[in-house]
Amino acid sequence: MSIRIVLVGTTHPGNIGAVARAMKNMGLSDLALVNPKYFPHEDATARASGASDILDNATVVDALAEALTDCVYVAGASARSRTINWPSMGPRDCAERMIQESGNGKVAAVFGPEKTGLHNDDLDLCHTLLTIPTDPSFSSLNLAMAVQVLTYELRVASMLDEGPVFDVEAPPATGEEMEHFYKHLENVLTDIQFLDPENPRHLMRRMRRLFIRARPDKNEVNILRGILTAVDKTRNDD
Repeated sequence: MSIRIVLVGTTHPGNIGAVARAMKNMGLSDLALVNPKYFPHEDATARASGASDILDNATVVDALAEALTDCVYVAGASARSRTINWPSMGPRDCAERMIQESGNGKVAAVFGPEKTGLHNDDLDLCHTLLTIPTDPSFSSLNLAMAVQVLTYELRVASMLDEGPVFDVEAPPATGEEMEHFYKHLENVLTDIQFLDPENPRHLMRRMRRLFIRARPDKNEVNILRGILTAVDKTRNDD
């Protein structure tokens, strides 16, 4: 499966090892760690219980965007309500969608720090929220448990999947390509004084949601950036 598990800001190294074990149980091996507090660490190795190869091959990066540069679809785990609505899926539907999208390229599931979860800035990089239904009176899930729930559903979905049936002119844009586009868009909107440079986040977050729903492919992103470049050129010519 072309699926990556991404852990952001993990504070307890034992949780990293337990996640590696959960992944190996379900046939996954691609683990990325964003600013882990302690890694490598003996507690991670001990909790991996035979999945130390996943820890040995884990990618460690400084920012979430680095872990998602080659991804065409990203699900972010979150139990909290948000001021701006994100599309949301349960683990079963999310796993089926991730398996489907993996026919187009690398996909990822992102899990935040144990105490705080993912921030809105992290979710800006995601296409959907992954929410695991729990008893409201005791809704806190251990990080490795949450990963195990999703990886189990991914395993089941992969066994049922008959392969991708996409009929597209070009593959979806990657996370890196979309980030370049968002930066280009923000710069142009600022130049034409449509965007307040002192408070850009609210508008740009809504623009991200718009394009995430649209799911532009590589050709479409190139067209959009060509339009932005033409706007720049017209203003400079004036």
